[in-house]
Amino acid sequence: METKRELSNHRIAQAEQCLKDAKALLETSGYKGAANRAYYCVFHSMRSLLALNNVDFKSHKGVISYFRKHYIKTNILDAQLSDILTALFRVRTDSDYDDFYVVDKEEVVKQVENAEFFLNQIKAYTEVDKE
Repeated sequence: METKRELSNHRIAQAEQCLKDAKALLETSGYKGAANRAYYCVFHSMRSLLALNNVDFKSHKGVISYFRKHYIKTNILDAQLSDILTALFRVRTDSDYDDFYVVDKEEVVKQVENAEFFLNQIKAYTEVDKE
């Protein structure tokens, strides 16, 4: 059985892989896929924090709600991360479920950059919080 730290580190590794995939998709003009991978980078980053608290949820909304309640509203992490999350969730949802949604390169570039910033903020926080 893994420890909280091992699970958190595993989820950070998943987030890093999603970011790498998002950047690769950007290079090949796979904008919808890049938007999806950028969102999942953020999602796995959030779940890495939840692992440290022995908490998890079956739904994305549960993860997001917990993250905002316990890390944003308490000012542990900057509110800017909530804004990034909102934008990424919207773009990912529209890209995945709206047949006619077209995401443009500039928006996806921004989303990938935001996902990287989000991941780095979570990594910095968890480094401080290491057991």
